[in-house]
Amino acid sequence: MSQENVEMVRGLLPAPDVDIAQLFRDDMLWAALVAAVAPALRSDFECFNRGLPGGEGRTYKGLDGLRVLWLDWLAPWATYRTEIEDAIDLGEHVLVPVRDFARPQESAQEVAFGGAAVWTVRDGKIAQIGFYTSRHEALKAVGLEE
Repeated sequence: MSQENVEMVRGLLPAPDVDIAQLFRDDMLWAALVAAVAPALRSDFECFNRGLPGGEGRTYKGLDGLRVLWLDWLAPWATYRTEIEDAIDLGEHVLVPVRDFARPQESAQEVAFGGAAVWTVRDGKIAQIGFYTSRHEALKAVGLEE
């Protein structure tokens, strides 16, 4: 079952050339994303971002919450894309280390940084996504160490 979880998560991840800032800011693109992703999410889906200032205890609910989380994260960025490094089977969790590339507002210079997400799958659907500023923090969150 866990390889199926990895394949499901991989199928929901954006291509490396997708501008995530545009995807979440544009209402038409967002509507298309919702139509594609909604069937894969549990009705009690939640997400959080441990990299957001003040976001340590905040949990966002549902697809609307996912959009708010991303819009909060994207506030300082004009463009934002992510390259998936891997999707690692951890049983009910899938660890997704990434390399992100973002261009700050009012700048022509793109910056790069790493991070990771932990996707939790229950009953064949995505129950939770947690975003972390490092692979180490993501592994620690699921009780593992590098």
